[in-house]
Amino acid sequence: MADSALSPTVLIVEDIASLALAYSAQLEAAGFSCRTVSTGTEAVDLLARPLNGIGAVLLDLQLPDMDGLNLMRAHPDLVERHPFIVATADGSIARAIEAMRLGAFDFLVKPLAAHRLVTIMKSAHETIPHHVQVAASPVQPSSAQGYMGFIGMSPPMQAVYRQIANVARSRATVFITGESGTGKEVCADSIHKASPRAARPFVAINCGAIPEDLLESELFGHLKGSFTGAVADRIGAVQAAHGGTLFLDEICEMEPKLQVKLLRFLQTGTIQRVGAARTEEVDVRIICATNRNPEAEVAAGRFREDLYYRLAVVPLEMPPLRARGVDIALLANAFLKRYGEEEGKAFNPVSSVVIQALGQHLWPGNVRELQNLIRRAAVLHPGPDLPLDVIPRAAMPANVESGPVLAEVRSVTPQPPAQTSRALFNSLTGLTLDEIERIAIENAIDQTGGSLPVAARMLGVSPSTLYRKRERWMARSGVA
Repeated sequence: MADSALSPTVLIVEDIASLALAYSAQLEAAGFSCRTVSTGTEAVDLLARPLNGIGAVLLDLQLPDMDGLNLMRAHPDLVERHPFIVATADGSIARAIEAMRLGAFDFLVKPLAAHRLVTIMKSAHETIPHHVQVAASPVQPSSAQGYMGFIGMSPPMQAVYRQIANVARSRATVFITGESGTGKEVCADSIHKASPRAARPFVAINCGAIPEDLLESELFGHLKGSFTGAVADRIGAVQAAHGGTLFLDEICEMEPKLQVKLLRFLQTGTIQRVGAARTEEVDVRIICATNRNPEAEVAAGRFREDLYYRLAVVPLEMPPLRARGVDIALLANAFLKRYGEEEGKAFNPVSSVVIQALGQHLWPGNVRELQNLIRRAAVLHPGPDLPLDVIPRAAMPANVESGPVLAEVRSVTPQPPAQTSRALFNSLTGLTLDEIERIAIENAIDQTGGSLPVAARMLGVSPSTLYRKRERWMARSGVA
């Protein structure tokens, strides 16, 4: 049996003696020490004692003297100090998800599989020193750099920072929603960096950028010879993220057949490589994101309802840039400083007139659009002041003059065409079909603020088609 100083005691709160004994035997065989109580009252009394020696808690939700959820609601301080793993019957998944929202570390469905119980307890005990530190250090962003890679101090972003701090120590899956360009991957990376898994891998995979027939192999890996082109054994993104975090971006682009396999992985904690006969256990925290409305995707039958509820244990919505007020100025100045240094130029802080104009723009591409705009300005303008001609024309205040540079830009900007379809056709004469297709695709991407999934829906093709075409064009032009 492990030294309790190295492996804190697991408290098992279970009123059925045979189950309590079975859980104790499984955990003690893996090196844990265990204590068992049969009521919620006994558990609270023991956990409330200072220096009680308890690490994680295995809590049955159906106790003879109280409901397990009520215990967690009434004693958030205990949930903060100890990782709670809740045990629930198969028909009570909704209650288990509610427990996760109350701060539980994870949940298990009865009958508990021994390997899952041991794996989760090991992960829970790894978090104990970290989450005590997190609880004692609330999020207090104090500079324009914001928090954990974010820039911004607006109330909507302060709320996001608090959510990140609250969910970081848990294993609970997080479902990030928000418009394209709002920083969903930055959010996922921040959750990982604030978690006990920070020293382990953070692996991001875009479900819309990989063809359907390759996505299963990308996620779960394959064995040599399992399909044409499989010249060697290969682990997938799930195993590459073992011990860490797997970020599934554009999750709503995943095909239904693969959704079933992802759901099975979430339920069992095991994966099966393409071409393999056996399963392999993996310890991964899942974070996913989409710029679609996931509930609408479920209602339309494009996304499995059971998978959605498994993934959306902790929903987190990223605010659009237009709702972030003062953050626009903070972001613009931070980007201008960064890209000015890259270009070897010195820029003054963005003027109040330019900031006012930036604030009038709707920013359909959100932070990504602002970032691209400032980078372009840093390349094209010598400085030290940023002129108004960097502002999207739709946002330009009507009573502000910006000088000859803006006039020059407008003079070369294509105006709305007044030409016939024959004239339009003549303007494309001499271009190859591939060049015409590229013009149409890049125009659609520009109109959607840089969002390939939205542009794909506009053009009636899959996002993976646009990703592949752009990669091919970049390869031809020698862009890394």
